[in-house]
Amino acid sequence: MDGQTIVNALMLGIVEGLTEFIPVSSTGHILLLGHFLGFESTGKTFEVLIQLGAILAILTVYFGRLWQLTMALPSDPASRRFVFGILIAFLPAAVIGVMAHGFIKEVLFESPALICTTLLVGGVILLWIDRLPLTPRYTNVMDYPLHLCLIIGFFQCLAMVPGVSRSGATIAGALLLGTDKRSAAEFSFFLAMPTMAGAFAYDLYKNRNVLSMDDAVIITVGFVASFIAGVFVVRGLLDFVSRHGFAPFAWWRIFVGLAGFTGLYFLG
Repeated sequence: MDGQTIVNALMLGIVEGLTEFIPVSSTGHILLLGHFLGFESTGKTFEVLIQLGAILAILTVYFGRLWQLTMALPSDPASRRFVFGILIAFLPAAVIGVMAHGFIKEVLFESPALICTTLLVGGVILLWIDRLPLTPRYTNVMDYPLHLCLIIGFFQCLAMVPGVSRSGATIAGALLLGTDKRSAAEFSFFLAMPTMAGAFAYDLYKNRNVLSMDDAVIITVGFVASFIAGVFVVRGLLDFVSRHGFAPFAWWRIFVGLAGFTGLYFLG
């Protein structure tokens, strides 16, 4: 393994951490960047497994909140309902993700043009939603009804197409269903925990026989970079969204989509 491969893994890990929890599609970003860097991982596993860093980042930042929630479960019906709501929201992605795993990794992950398209379209949709005169009915994630959680879970499944964005799909769905921007982003945080952990565990299991020590090294580098960048983003995202909404992310998606198409046209 050469030094350039390590540098590429470091860059991709930073991008993963910076983009995982904002509605711009971390997978789309690292697949596009990997394409132009000429970076190849076994079975496209690096792109999934470095999410462990982002998972640990959100667990670190939210540890206090998660501990309080765990301690309240035996005595607090609202806490039990919230946890059950997260599990219900996770269920569609768990089922569909297992069923479509091969198609996602072997077909969708191999199409940079599709990623550019979904980045562009998703940016336009997010910009449109951000400007809608919506009146929130739910401003606290603890008050989300179970049927709302389930529908948000189905919106999350759209992100199995790279470039759509897991957080973008869940946030957009939540906003259209009557939540405010801050709680929509926070629910996306909580839903990310089982979703990303499940994707990590399943992909590791599916590729257990083909990974090598070289894969372990670049995954570790990407993981550490993803963790550090992810902590930075999680700490500041909710306040940023409360002040600026989602329009900055929408414009960024549009820019990256156009830049990606330009790069594909000139560089292939």
